[in-house]
Amino acid sequence: MTGRVQPLCFVMVIGVLLLAGCTPSDSDEGSQAPVPPDQQRADLLRQLNRKFENPKAHSELGQFYLEQGRLDDAEFHYKTALSFDPMFWSARAGMVKVLEAKGLTAEARQTAELYINEVGASAGRSLKLGRAFQNKQLDGYALACYQQALRLEPDSAAVYKQLGYFYLGGDDEVRAQEYFRRSFELDWNQPDVAYELGRMGTHIEVQRKSEQLSEAGAGESETKTQK
Repeated sequence: MTGRVQPLCFVMVIGVLLLAGCTPSDSDEGSQAPVPPDQQRADLLRQLNRKFENPKAHSELGQFYLEQGRLDDAEFHYKTALSFDPMFWSARAGMVKVLEAKGLTAEARQTAELYINEVGASAGRSLKLGRAFQNKQLDGYALACYQQALRLEPDSAAVYKQLGYFYLGGDDEVRAQEYFRRSFELDWNQPDVAYELGRMGTHIEVQRKSEQLSEAGAGESETKTQK
């Protein structure tokens, strides 16, 4: 009779990822000096001169004018970007940001809710819109998108990971750890999530499906041998 195979458990001590060389951005390789604002604007205008139907350039120019406080110019370029690509996420978030900056709070909320409802059937699009809102410091709308994505795909490791980073950015490590842990349980092959959990001192045990199948197969072999 063959010996019974002991259950295998893949134990990952996340803390090892905190060793030197394991952090996501230890190197400054490839870093570049910031581009002066005037040069940014000139570069974007040159892109539009070559091809006016460029939603990315319009959206970036909208962001440039938003940061300069030129809200009408920002709104024009965000609207133009959306006329060429209605699902250009950064332009959608930018439009809401401009309306808020103009003090049009109710209109900003209505616009954001419209955008969120329009992606209400897609977890992937909800995530993309949420990230765009978060990049514009519109955290309330970003969270609404992430929660919508979670309702649509309650077993999505990507959604849990995004929520983890959302709460981490808000200095809520307790919630961040909760969402990172769930994301890692759903997909353990995530070095970035493993790093964050390790940084928080989290120890995780994951039993891999392949090992479970091996154990089940060994159990069946043992039963047949006994018979």
